[in-house]
Amino acid sequence: MKARLLGALLALGCTACNLAPRYQVPTSAAPPAAYKEQGAWKIAEPRDSAPRGDWWTLFEDPELDRLEAQLHTDNLSLKAAFARLEQARAEYRIARADLFPSLTANPSATREHYSAHAPRVIPGFPSTYNDFVAGGDVSYELDLWGRVRNEVASARASRQASAAELAAVELALRAQLAVDYFTLRTDDAQAELIDKTIEAYGRSLDLTSNLFKGGAAALSDVAQSRAQLETARTQGADIRLQRAQLEHAIAVLVGENPSSFSLLLNPLPLSVVPPEIDPGLPSSLLERRPDVAEAERRVAAANADIGQARAAYFPQFHLLGDGGVESTRPGNWFAASSEYWAFGGQLMAPIFEGGRLRAATARARGVFDEQVATYRNTVLTAYQDVEDNLAALRQLAQESATDEAAVQATATALDQAQKRYEAGIVTYLEVASAQTQALQAQLAAISIQSRRMSAAVLLVKALGGGWETPTSLSRNP
Repeated sequence: MKARLLGALLALGCTACNLAPRYQVPTSAAPPAAYKEQGAWKIAEPRDSAPRGDWWTLFEDPELDRLEAQLHTDNLSLKAAFARLEQARAEYRIARADLFPSLTANPSATREHYSAHAPRVIPGFPSTYNDFVAGGDVSYELDLWGRVRNEVASARASRQASAAELAAVELALRAQLAVDYFTLRTDDAQAELIDKTIEAYGRSLDLTSNLFKGGAAALSDVAQSRAQLETARTQGADIRLQRAQLEHAIAVLVGENPSSFSLLLNPLPLSVVPPEIDPGLPSSLLERRPDVAEAERRVAAANADIGQARAAYFPQFHLLGDGGVESTRPGNWFAASSEYWAFGGQLMAPIFEGGRLRAATARARGVFDEQVATYRNTVLTAYQDVEDNLAALRQLAQESATDEAAVQATATALDQAQKRYEAGIVTYLEVASAQTQALQAQLAAISIQSRRMSAAVLLVKALGGGWETPTSLSRNP
């Protein structure tokens, strides 16, 4: 009879009401039919319609592949994010434990002597005795108002949000590594160009100095040539500084000490262009961005927290049980007369809280509203990221074409200026101006290439990289 009563009460607790608002994914702006900046974006063949898995392999760079693999195993920020996920998993298991009865064993063995003058003294009975107890306690909260279930739902959603956060952190770190890597390689290309330019400027200085000694050039020409050479050397030193700092940043990303990490010089050829990437449909973006999934799960957790705050207005019912055996000698434990037990219930109801419960509910609703706004802002930012990088890739492709024409034109102008100077028709100022224009056009070509590679990486990141919403991220809190 007692067992049937306990089972009925447990069933009542499991089927009780839930005070959390019915959860729905927050609405956001309807996705457009196509990206505004997509234009005539060409779908790469035979690539998949969107990056999946190891997306950085699209760039077909073995050194980048090696660094990305090292980042996955050694990056400390990634390890910290994984540790946060492990904490969230543990918090979920802790919350879920409240769905089940709590059983505690409390065996004890004592020897006690009390005063002969104590009020409880019974004449003729010894004042020293042993007490051996082998018992246990059981308690269970009847979840009539859904407090425990909403606590579990909140912890589950938080665990899922942490899983999405881990994916977002890894995607951001991998993208940062790829951007830094290609920037470093284009810095190598610029340094190589500057070194060649310094050699050319050195030859021009020698020529100008010889002409000056022969009376065919002015001293100002020598000064102009020397100034140009030193300026190029300054540019080269600055590029090497940038390169060193990028190398240090990459070392930290892959979990190595910058003092012992180095990458060989590897200039990126101008012939290398970013891979073509299909951005897919705007409607699929929200399913592929881990930060969007994380923000949505934070909303679900906040929704469940409202249910917990509401449940605090109502009484809590606990089933309590205590039982075991007790005797002055362990040998008597198994005698029927040594058994003891107790069974009952406990109710705890708030009477006066000074407005604390209303404030807790208002706070829970405020957190929910904040998370909804954060989710909607994350969605808008996701579309902005894609549009920004689609625009960047399109415009930079045009810039690359026009700058290539500028490189050719400045090379022709420089060749003509040098011939005119050697013939004594013009001063060295015209040569210096043509050399500066030619150098700037070539440096701009490398800079545009760097920005194109970075934009391609950031587009993949904006599209969610290789991350897909796991089926474990249930939308049912």
